[in-house]
Amino acid sequence: MSLSASNAMTIVATAAALSLPISFCRSTKLSTRKGVKGGFRVFAVFGEQSEIEKKNGWSTLFDVEDPRSKFPQTKGKFLDANLALEVARYDIQYCDWRARQDVLAIMLLHEKVVDVLNPLARDYKSIGTIKKELAELQEELGQAHRQVHISEARVSTALDKLAYMEELVNDKLLQDRATTYSEEASPSPSTSTQSLDTVKRRLPRKGLNISGPVQPYHPRLKNFWYPVAFSTDLKDDTMVPLDCFEEPWVLFRGKDGKPGCVQNTCAHRACPLDLGSVNEGRIQCPYHGWEYSTDGTCEKMPSTRLHKVKIKSLPCFEKDGMLWIWPGDGPPSATLPSLQPPSGFQIHAELVIELPVEHGLLLDNLLDLAHAPFTHTSTFAKGWSVPSFVKFLTPASGLQGYWDPYPIDMEFRPPCMVLSTIGISKPGKLEGQSTKQCTTHLHQLHVCLPSSRNKTRLLYRMSLDFAPVLKHIPFMNFLWRHFAEQVLNEDLRLVLGQQERMNKGANIWNWPVTYDKLGVRYRQWRDALERGEKQLPFSKSS
Repeated sequence: MSLSASNAMTIVATAAALSLPISFCRSTKLSTRKGVKGGFRVFAVFGEQSEIEKKNGWSTLFDVEDPRSKFPQTKGKFLDANLALEVARYDIQYCDWRARQDVLAIMLLHEKVVDVLNPLARDYKSIGTIKKELAELQEELGQAHRQVHISEARVSTALDKLAYMEELVNDKLLQDRATTYSEEASPSPSTSTQSLDTVKRRLPRKGLNISGPVQPYHPRLKNFWYPVAFSTDLKDDTMVPLDCFEEPWVLFRGKDGKPGCVQNTCAHRACPLDLGSVNEGRIQCPYHGWEYSTDGTCEKMPSTRLHKVKIKSLPCFEKDGMLWIWPGDGPPSATLPSLQPPSGFQIHAELVIELPVEHGLLLDNLLDLAHAPFTHTSTFAKGWSVPSFVKFLTPASGLQGYWDPYPIDMEFRPPCMVLSTIGISKPGKLEGQSTKQCTTHLHQLHVCLPSSRNKTRLLYRMSLDFAPVLKHIPFMNFLWRHFAEQVLNEDLRLVLGQQERMNKGANIWNWPVTYDKLGVRYRQWRDALERGEKQLPFSKSS
């Protein structure tokens, strides 16, 4: 029938701590002041001074200046980015002020309930009078609670507007000439909503045109260190064949145990060298027995005199349990990136999977988490609810950030790596609002090596900061591989469909939205690289 004192205090404390609106309550029994400003009528609720004084320390929570007099004024019809944000912030401030008045109204109603039930006053009131007064107060409280639910929707809209404006500013989509404000200047939330609709309708969208058959890879994309295999897959007497930028290569270890990478084609008759064997640190062709060292020099030619023959080789190094090559013509950079899992994590699985899709399409997919509750319904996202709003929050200049509302941090690391840390409570379950709030974590590394225009070599490493005993369970690696392939197959059927339509001319980035931010930034980075820009976007030095 009435709102308890503890509940009232909880609402007040929450409103003060968060400075967010809670309700839009109107009371017919309390004294009101009607104000009209700019054609907008507001009913502000105020109690009697003596009743407010009863709240002692609480009263300061409601001593907030009416923000309507500070509504942002615009000169002309156009808003710049800063003014657009001010309009959105005004909505939040107005809702906060409105909420404080509504909470005060509920508290005053609570005081009236207490007064009606005061045993000292019962001697002067009949039971019928008390019942009537309580019924009236109950009706008013019911109306207040209904307004609370209405206000929740308004608050959600205001917050979405602010997030939307912030997105536009961060991505430089909001131009001075693009945001036409309403002809009728009004500080009401409803008018601000109409303004936002106008912005959305008239705002020119940032163009991304990824369509048509995949073009040959630009030489600038090759001038990076690329991880191509895990160290554990290359023994002293084994080879690892691979394709990189549509050229065949083969890895093997020399006499000193150091890795080498040479062209996977014999200089004699173009036989694939990986069909042969490794003898004393040299790779031997199975056709006529020619043998090559790690720098590509042919050191042995059985049944004929030794000619000066050398096949192409690439700079190759080993670091952090991975084998790296430099496929470009430019001079290799002096340092190799580090892809070690964070401190406290142990590696549990390392997998290599060949996929029949272009590596950029696979990166687009890995940099997108919003698709999970729709695509991965049989694997890790089974049972996930669909959030009302998914965002990727990141610095204005950066290729890393975190997902909201998912407790997942993510980074794109040029040229083709995706790193993510997922906060979990137990396998398959998410918890908390950020990775720092979670007690256990899973760290993932995806390397998307461009094998050819229609094929990607995926290197996947999974690490955990819990359950170290899993490393010692037999055949656990097969279980991880089975699960990874299940997840990839859910994605693969969709990405293959995209690739087919892209090759026929469809634009796979036709209409990017808020949660596409990291994927869009990857495409912008790659486009700038291929155009030869001296300063690449989102780099740490920019």
